[in-house]
Amino acid sequence: MIGNHSIFNHPKTLYHKLRSACHEDWQRYCHHNFVQGIADGSLPIENFKHYLKQDYLFLMHFARAYSLAAVKADDLDDMKMAAKSAQHTLTTEMSLHVDYCSQWGLKAQDIINEPEAIANIAYTRYVLERGVSGDILDLYTALSPCAVGYAEIGHRLINDSKTVFEGNPYLKWIETYGSNEFLASAVDQIEMLEKLSLKRLTSKRLASLSQTFHTATRLEIGFWDMGWHCAY
Repeated sequence: MIGNHSIFNHPKTLYHKLRSACHEDWQRYCHHNFVQGIADGSLPIENFKHYLKQDYLFLMHFARAYSLAAVKADDLDDMKMAAKSAQHTLTTEMSLHVDYCSQWGLKAQDIINEPEAIANIAYTRYVLERGVSGDILDLYTALSPCAVGYAEIGHRLINDSKTVFEGNPYLKWIETYGSNEFLASAVDQIEMLEKLSLKRLTSKRLASLSQTFHTATRLEIGFWDMGWHCAY
């Protein structure tokens, strides 16, 4: 069991090795201008609304990816974990997302009818492709920059003295991804990587997994760029 306090920097975890292998791009991802605009409340509202709509569509594909993980699973416990993640994404997380979007005048049907941005298509299909062509460890590796990275970003922002809390229109976003609940889900993701690596990880394979993790991190940067520029 990995304690919450060491979730991002535990030196023996596969997650830490993957994250360290793309340190420069990981910093670009976690400290992107879009993220900093959320932290100080300066991000234009229209940019945030564009991101919210695309993120809802993104979650639909993430639920598919976790469902695929159930197909790729080695045993019943892994199937249950994948199904739990898919169910949580489809019900809890997407419902919360719709509730949050309604505060910005966005309705679920309007979001579903929104065209997918190219950055969204590139990222979600890449994750699914890694699951289809690879195994469950490839898939969880591709999922981790989002599943764990958002927790790292939220944890940093909610504990950063430079984050603006009073009057920040994005405070709920910061509180959601900086919450203990989301941190716990990130711990589950890291521990799942560890469990899978016990059976499947070799020194030769580490290079391939690092490439997958790095590519997914670059696609996360592209997703922020999409929000930053309101691009399709």
